[in-house]
Formats: sequence, structure tokens, C-alpha cells
Amino acid sequence: MKQFPLLKSQAILSPMAGVTDVAFRALCKKYGAAMTCTEFLHSTAINRRNKKTLEMLKTDPIENPKQIQLFGSSVEEVIKAAKFVENKFDIIDINCGCPAWKVIKTGAGSELMKNPNQIADLIQQLDKALKIPITIKIRKGIDDTHVNAIKVAKIAEAAGAAAIAIHARTQKQGYSGKSDWELIKKVKEELKIPVIGNGDIFTPEDFKEKLEQSKVDYILIARGAIGNPYIFKQIEDYMKTGKYKSKDKLVQFNEYLALAKKHKIDFSQIKSQAINFTKGIRSGGKLRVELAKSKSMSDLTKEIDEFKKHHKR
Repeated sequence: MKQFPLLKSQAILSPMAGVTDVAFRALCKKYGAAMTCTEFLHSTAINRRNKKTLEMLKTDPIENPKQIQLFGSSVEEVIKAAKFVENKFDIIDINCGCPAWKVIKTGAGSELMKNPNQIADLIQQLDKALKIPITIKIRKGIDDTHVNAIKVAKIAEAAGAAAIAIHARTQKQGYSGKSDWELIKKVKEELKIPVIGNGDIFTPEDFKEKLEQSKVDYILIARGAIGNPYIFKQIEDYMKTGKYKSKDKLVQFNEYLALAKKHKIDFSQIKSQAINFTKGIRSGGKLRVELAKSKSMSDLTKEIDEFKKHHKR
């Protein structure tokens, strides 16, 4: 087992498909994220040198440590991909928690929760083959009658995992209902390695409450960071002073846009992020309709500029 690094703060950006591109990660890191992670990447796509997937391996110098999340149902495929990316990253995380049908139908993601021994075998082989730490992200279980997070976590620790993140919803729940932070607390009590909690963190108050409740080492911020990467600065301020301020979302988007241009993020991804940043602002619905129609960067920036002129916040 390799040791998980001691991070400077306790709020980590969770990997999210379609969200955590390199520009978004860099902005979260700028605002105080303890660590960032790539979107989850298919091991087979890496091994086939899929162009789009390889582009998603790009990182920003501000990201330190660098983490990548891989998924796959074949131990051999995951190990092969991990060896390919090992020199580009500091930590490799294995996704054993995604509930999406397109992932679980292949036997990957949260479907692995049905076979803890396969998870153990994967971790053991990765730990033996690589020089960097291996972490995993798991779920509560498959459904409410098959809750095995504590068992899987203990098996993973024994197999050599350097840390374990748990999203305490079942595969069946997907993202509905509530994350079971009492279960996360129990996982923390059972393990010696760092435990990272996940689920329902949308405000600094949520963060403080769940940290005190569960006593975990770190917490993943997922949907709470979409369109508001500044949440990491808000959490930092709230934990230090009990107060925090908001930051204009379109100002945040402009910072994202500068980073996106630097990293040559494609327009479709920038447009998707722009729509995310407009959620929660007054009259944002009308702006999203226009942004969705935009065909170019000039169209998009024009719509945002027009919105700013007529909607002073």
C-alpha cells in the first residue's frame, strides 16, 4: 500500500462526467479545492488511444496532486490503462460507484459492488504494478437489501487501497433520495486509511455539518460545485470565520472561459459549462435558452454581454 498524500484542506472536487474538464478543475483549484480529479475515463478507450479520451488526460500546472479516475470491468484492461497514465498523475482512483446504465451494463462502476473479491483483486494487482497510490470510490450498495459498503471498504483497505471515497446512496437510488452520512461515519470508524465522504454538499453549512457528523478525513464536492466552483473558497472562509460571500456566477464563467481558451476546450463543452453557470441567477432561464441556440463562441459571448447590459445584479 502506498500512502495517500496529506492535503492542505478537506474539500476535494469530485470527478464528474461532462463537468470536470481541465479548465473547470483549474478554477476549482484556484478557489481552494484540496485536490481535483479528471472525469471518469474508460480504460479500454485509453488502451485504444481514443483521441477524445487522450485529450481528457490534459492537466493544468496548478493541479497538485493530480488524480485520474478510471473505470472498467476487466482487471487486465484497467491495469494496462493505469500503467499508461501512471507517469502523468500522482493518484489513480478506480470507479466502483457509478450507477449509470451504460457503465453498469458492462460490469463496471457500481456493478462491481456485487463482487468485492474482484475489487480486491484489482486493487492488489494495481498496487503491485504501480508506484503511485490507488484509491477507490464506492457506493452504499446495490439496493437497500444489499448494503455492503463497510464490507467492501474493509476488503479494499486490506487489498492495498490508500484511501476510500463513499457516496452513500445505493446503485438503485442513483442520485435520488439522501446520502446516508451515518453509514459514512460507520465506514470511517472501521478503517485506518483516509475516508472521503460524498453526497448532498451544496453549501458551506452542509460541509461543516457532515464533516462534524461523520468525522471523515475529506469530503468530495460534486453537484454543489457545478456552476459555482467558488464554493471551495466559501467553504474555506466559513470553516475559518463562520462567514462567507458569494461571487457573481458570470464573473466565475469569464474566469473559466479564459482557462478554457488556454486549454483549447471545444465549443460544445464551453457552451455546456456556460449553461451551468447561469443556473440560479435571476432571469437565467431566458439566457440559457439563448445560449443553447448559440452556434459559435461569438454568439455565446454576445448573448452573455447582452444579458449583462439588461440585467444588472
